[in-house]
Amino acid sequence: MLSFSPTFAPTPKTLIGSSILLLAFAAVFGGLNVSKTKTLRSTAVQAVAASENAEQARIKKENELKARESAIAAQQAKIADPDDKTVASEEQLAQILNEKKQLETKLQDKNTEIAALQKQIEEKQPASANPGAASTVELQAQLDDARQQLDSAEREKNLLADKMQAVRERSSQLEEEKKRRAVARSKVGVHGTILAVNQAYNFVVLNLGGRNGVEPHSEMLIVRDGTFIGKIRISSVEPATAIGDIITSTLARGVQVQPGDIVIYAGSNS
Repeated sequence: MLSFSPTFAPTPKTLIGSSILLLAFAAVFGGLNVSKTKTLRSTAVQAVAASENAEQARIKKENELKARESAIAAQQAKIADPDDKTVASEEQLAQILNEKKQLETKLQDKNTEIAALQKQIEEKQPASANPGAASTVELQAQLDDARQQLDSAEREKNLLADKMQAVRERSSQLEEEKKRRAVARSKVGVHGTILAVNQAYNFVVLNLGGRNGVEPHSEMLIVRDGTFIGKIRISSVEPATAIGDIITSTLARGVQVQPGDIVIYAGSNS
């Protein structure tokens, strides 16, 4: 049994005061704990929200990357298809150049033949009577035959010239086609952002321009959140910006182009 000295004997007032003091301490600590709990809970909520935002941003970036890779792959496939024909085109070009060389040789031979016929005609013109020479009838027949050969040679020469012209034009077309393919390959992956949209007149302003290789009449894919939504066709180009017309037939019903949408080079129709 505990005993208290008369000096420190508890009284009802002392007990009540002690209880009140303990309750006050308990209330203070409880308030601190509640405040700390609220702070921790708020911090946890903010951390979760930040984590969710970071995850959403990561997913969005992944989608954009996948969309870009898909668009690039599609463009590479689009360019690869003509490239599959490049070897055949180059072989065709070599064949045409060889044919051109042969035609030039034939044309030169034909010019030589025509010159010889013309000289022959001049030599067989009727002259003064010569007892040892052929008769006038024979000379006239030889002259007519030479003239017919000359006419035939002239016609063949014209046909060869026309054929050579067609060969030259085809050769030029193949060379231009090779240049266009080389330019298209160099632009694969060029991408940018739509800065502004004019819905009334269906055009957009891009943050790409001539410095980035953008050309009039080229087409660009529009991608949003990793999804293809439509196309634009470039109408005018400045060094750092460009204006493109929205190809409305490529947009899904109810979809509108918005600032911030991504554009990716798709090729030229010029």
